Amino acid sequence: MARSEPVCSRRKALIALATTALAGPAVAQGKAPIRLIVPYPPGGPLDIAARALAERVKDSLGAVVVENRPGAGGNLGADLVAKAAPDGLTLVMGAVATHAINPWLYSRMPYDAQRDFTPITRVAVVPNVLVMNAEVAARLNIATLADLVAHAKRNPGRLNYGSGGNGSAGHLAGELFKAQAGIFAVHIPYAGAPPAQLALVSGQVDFNFDNLAAASANIRGGRLKALAVTTSTRASALPDLPTVAEAGARLGLASFDISTWFGLYGPAGLPAETTARLHRGFAEALASADFKARMATLMAEPAPLTPAEFSAFGQAERLKYKPLVENSGAKAD
Repeated sequence: MARSEPVCSRRKALIALATTALAGPAVAQGKAPIRLIVPYPPGGPLDIAARALAERVKDSLGAVVVENRPGAGGNLGADLVAKAAPDGLTLVMGAVATHAINPWLYSRMPYDAQRDFTPITRVAVVPNVLVMNAEVAARLNIATLADLVAHAKRNPGRLNYGSGGNGSAGHLAGELFKAQAGIFAVHIPYAGAPPAQLALVSGQVDFNFDNLAAASANIRGGRLKALAVTTSTRASALPDLPTVAEAGARLGLASFDISTWFGLYGPAGLPAETTARLHRGFAEALASADFKARMATLMAEPAPLTPAEFSAFGQAERLKYKPLVENSGAKAD
């Protein structure tokens, strides 16, 4: 027995070493995996981006487990992270809705979008596009954004536009467009973006501010007439299409800039060194060619910001959407 004990001990040590090696960097270093909460259902742009990032940071940050926690317009998943321990192991893929629109849309918020989070980096920006039903545009002789504004001024209240619901990005883009251009069009809310898209294609509404990725097939197919993108710069997917600000510079729209954006946040109180490490790991992933190619399929533009820049950006977005939501009268509860 005296000689068998060392052999048995060596065998156990070899098994333990092999198990640790197979477990990956997170276990090998004694680290729990990072939980990356996506506050929306699987399959959307945020979910796709989160899973692509999780794959690309596993060598630098360890294992990342993506967890979908939809509900309450994204508030449910965001609140889970707001109340998590600030140890760098629970993050959320926040968005324009959870961190800029919902604070004004919901009368009772479970978290403070500014105080309860540590910004890490913006991930991507998805342009929206002003599109008309192609047959309606042809019938009304509207070929440009200026034509649309001129027609709306000649025929106040005769045009309508659809959106995915009161307080949605499409609704608020329409409200900003109306306010800056000095026109009036009737807003028709639908129960989600797909019904709003169908209403536009079928001619039930005249124009929409739609997600570029969702509208692109109908633009290419000739069913929709694209007039402008809503971001401050042109979309790489449609480089010949002007921005609203460009096309409407003389119409009061020179400052128009609305996009769907999303980015990574941790709980408030995240240590500076942890924030810097997470930012570094995710920023490197955002710069990779394969991640850019993955985002291109969604017509999204990777758009990293430093934690300080992302914090300032988020605050500016909240201030931008506050009057838009209040003036629209939209409420989610």
